[in-house]
Amino acid sequence: MYAIDYHEDVEQDFKELGYTTTILVLKKIEKIAHNPQMGKDLGNRANMNLSGFKKVYVDHKRVRIVYKIIENKIEIFVIAIGKRDDMEVYQKASSRNENS
Repeated sequence: MYAIDYHEDVEQDFKELGYTTTILVLKKIEKIAHNPQMGKDLGNRANMNLSGFKKVYVDHKRVRIVYKIIENKIEIFVIAIGKRDDMEVYQKASSRNENS
């Protein structure tokens, strides 16, 4: 099982979700920890380089979790959680990746 680490701003992402959605997200993150390859690879999306990151859907595809597998630490790094609306979650991930 992989350890889970979160970008410091993911706490705010959780606050923007409802309680029920947060529970669904946490359950999905637990599944990712056991099977990190389950997500779909991201690449360049709308001029945002998210190469090396993966995404999984939660809550009937309304919410996405964007994460990176860090093999040398046996760790999953969750960089963003949010809705796809207007590419919001991918913009967060791209911005946070640039500032990391």
